[in-house]
Amino acid sequence: MKKIVTLGLGKVGTLVGVLLSKKYEVTGVDIKKPHYGFKLPFKVVEGDVTDQGFIEKLMSNNDAVVSALPYYLNKKIAKIAHDKGVHYFDLTEDVETTNYIRDLSKTATSVMAPQCGLAPGVIGIIGADLAKEFTKLRDIELRVGALPKYPNGQLAYSFTWSPAGVINEYINDAEAIHNGERKMVTSLDGIEYINIGGKEFEAFTTSGGLGTMCETYEGKVDTLNYKTIRYPGHGKLMKFLIQELILKEDKKLLSSILENAKPPVKEDVVYIYAVVEGWKDDKLFRNEYYKAFSPIVIDGNEWRAISWTTAASIAAVVEMVDNGSLPSKGFIKQEEIPYDTFLKTENGAYYNQ
Repeated sequence: MKKIVTLGLGKVGTLVGVLLSKKYEVTGVDIKKPHYGFKLPFKVVEGDVTDQGFIEKLMSNNDAVVSALPYYLNKKIAKIAHDKGVHYFDLTEDVETTNYIRDLSKTATSVMAPQCGLAPGVIGIIGADLAKEFTKLRDIELRVGALPKYPNGQLAYSFTWSPAGVINEYINDAEAIHNGERKMVTSLDGIEYINIGGKEFEAFTTSGGLGTMCETYEGKVDTLNYKTIRYPGHGKLMKFLIQELILKEDKKLLSSILENAKPPVKEDVVYIYAVVEGWKDDKLFRNEYYKAFSPIVIDGNEWRAISWTTAASIAAVVEMVDNGSLPSKGFIKQEEIPYDTFLKTENGAYYNQ
């Protein structure tokens, strides 16, 4: 790969462009050029990403496309990438979009790699890495939270990434394995309380976080689930808004309300917590992973935790496809990505900080 186009220049998409521009010729695209107060190290083009002719022309001149767009725009982008033989990477948590891309991958001559963010994404890579040490598995429980460091109000939250994506995770059913059976469960249910680093949090089921892991581990575990970490009380209030006030019927209104009420904050924190239980030969063990990630400075500019953890993840997968660590065509499951190899990439190495 030499030339890569990044679609969507919000905080995550912009940082993806910054990171990839160290090794590749990057073109960033958005409806309007972003203004960050510093010069971007890659070319920026203004354009409508819903204009098929514009995107087709753009992809004809690039080897790969990275979509940092809202999930509902990705099907069309993936189809054009498939037809053009261009490598495709995205951050979607949407199950329907992922299934569509997976169908495309059956006839792809290039890589089709959705779900390359945090959850799905890194959490699946870490979970699989913990699981590989066992002779026989019992439980895989994965948790991720992107939160304000200093919460306020009863929601105790800040929309540091797409409100539409968060709402989609809260509304759609989630896949899990329970009592050895693969099934769908209701999002915002299954609230549990956990203590991380001396702080109390809640975690509840949300959709999409496992990616393709239920398929991969079906018949191999008794329990496999993903839950989102929030400050206590958040899940109950979101359930009130979505279900009791029936705002699930008007996602646009709900998104507007939440975005207006809880704008992004500068100081955020990303928690990643994974637990795997099983047998190593005839002895029962429990493997755990826990880290809290804060904002960091990259090339003289500070980036929120949610921005750099997401951008570094997808940029690392791009690197691995380019250097041959991952297949050069077809669908890529996140849980099949070796964690140690991920960490050795220039961008995956940020996770060692």
